[in-house]
Amino acid sequence: MIGALRARGPRLERHSLSVDQLGALTLPVSDDGIVIGVDQERTPAVLGLFRPEPYEISFIGGAYLIQVIALRAAAIGARVAIESGRPHLWSAMAQQAGGSQQCVTVHPVGRLGPQGPSAASPVLVIRDCGARPPRNRLAATPWQTTLTLLPFLDPRLAGRLNDADLVGIQRVSPVEAQAAARVLHLSDQDGAALPSLADELTLWCTRRTRRYVLLTPTQVEVSFLGPPRRMD
Repeated sequence: MIGALRARGPRLERHSLSVDQLGALTLPVSDDGIVIGVDQERTPAVLGLFRPEPYEISFIGGAYLIQVIALRAAAIGARVAIESGRPHLWSAMAQQAGGSQQCVTVHPVGRLGPQGPSAASPVLVIRDCGARPPRNRLAATPWQTTLTLLPFLDPRLAGRLNDADLVGIQRVSPVEAQAAARVLHLSDQDGAALPSLADELTLWCTRRTRRYVLLTPTQVEVSFLGPPRRMD
């Protein structure tokens, strides 16, 4: 496997610490990113979801990983708005994530209104609208990331992946793998690997880099969602 995706947070001003202050650091990521797993070198893979410009992610796979991302985004203080034709798939997770706070909301397809994102209140919009999602009615806005979940890749619509800033691909059929490899300019090795990926494994692609990431859910996430799985 190959991959060099650097899924980092937004480019903010630098911060410096003295040697005496280093001992206070206990986490490898800041509040502008979430860990989405570990790479082949067992290094945490950090996804910077929120930026001072619109950000688009396309994900081909199951809802499990996206639910984990939603939970972790809510945990760092973001609001999560889910547009889905499968509300039963998201409602329990939304209740668990929010507790007494309504930080995760579920909306019918076509009924999601403007979310008013800001640097202090970023928004993750998850579109779970099938393999042929309708046009997104929300305007592209700074501090708002749109994550489109595709249960499978329609080869006739594979070209739309070029519109995304980041693409995640889980296990797909050989036909889907060929379409993705052609559009994303994957190597022969990556294209051949896609039909046999483990349930926990995702290939993340930007226009310049590739990185395989293994999801490692926490015990709390497993208690909410069950073990990792590719199919819903």
